[in-house]
Amino acid sequence: MQLVNRTAIITGAGSGIGRATAQRFADEGARVVVADINDAAGTETVASIEGDDGTARFVHTDVTDSADVEAMASQTVDAYGGVDILVNNAYFCDGDDILTVDEELWNRNIRGCLSSAFLCCKAVLPHMIDQGKGAIVNIASVNGLLGLGEEAYSAAKAGVISLTQNIAVRYGEQGIRANSICPGSIQTPAWQAVLEKDPDLFNRLSKWYPLKRVGKPEEIAAAALFLASDQASFVTGTNLIVDGGLTAGLKRMGEELVGAGNP
Repeated sequence: MQLVNRTAIITGAGSGIGRATAQRFADEGARVVVADINDAAGTETVASIEGDDGTARFVHTDVTDSADVEAMASQTVDAYGGVDILVNNAYFCDGDDILTVDEELWNRNIRGCLSSAFLCCKAVLPHMIDQGKGAIVNIASVNGLLGLGEEAYSAAKAGVISLTQNIAVRYGEQGIRANSICPGSIQTPAWQAVLEKDPDLFNRLSKWYPLKRVGKPEEIAAAALFLASDQASFVTGTNLIVDGGLTAGLKRMGEELVGAGNP
């Protein structure tokens, strides 16, 4: 097991990528702090981990509230003696065209994705520095790399990538590693309402992916495990793209060009 005697805080761990990551880390021996604003979902994640003989505790956390975040860090240190790993997974995503996004909705995206990562890193970093080591994994998105719409969310996720790089550079000498992950489309409960209206959405999206499918939460959890573990001891400041090949190239566009007789 790769995370024995490590303590990991995972935000947004009540469902989706966060839950899959919490379960995977616990399977690898970590003591997991499940941080979520949804008490029922967070408690369910803890019950699942404990049912598999893992160690976990739930801490109600609004990651956009600095007092909540500080309490999350303090409770973790009080319970387990330190913080070895932080996975910033919680997010907020709503709105699309910049002309239809008002200032409050813009700010909610920034707070939910970028400010939340800033607050959690700021709360946890002093504890990691004190112990001379730590690993931060920030969940960004391919939206932070390409123009895919959802301008507020995309801008926030691009900021997460930059924040990660700056933390890696500034605190590397203190033994801190910081990396980000850019998932493509991942089949999580967050899509449920959309899929109820458009059940064929993932089938259409999969045509744009070289692997011809969207991803699974467990696949992002596996990437997070690598970056959080000693297997990535010389990896910091990097952005790991886990997107089924989406950003590697546009195969469908190429097929259209070839079909049109272009070289």
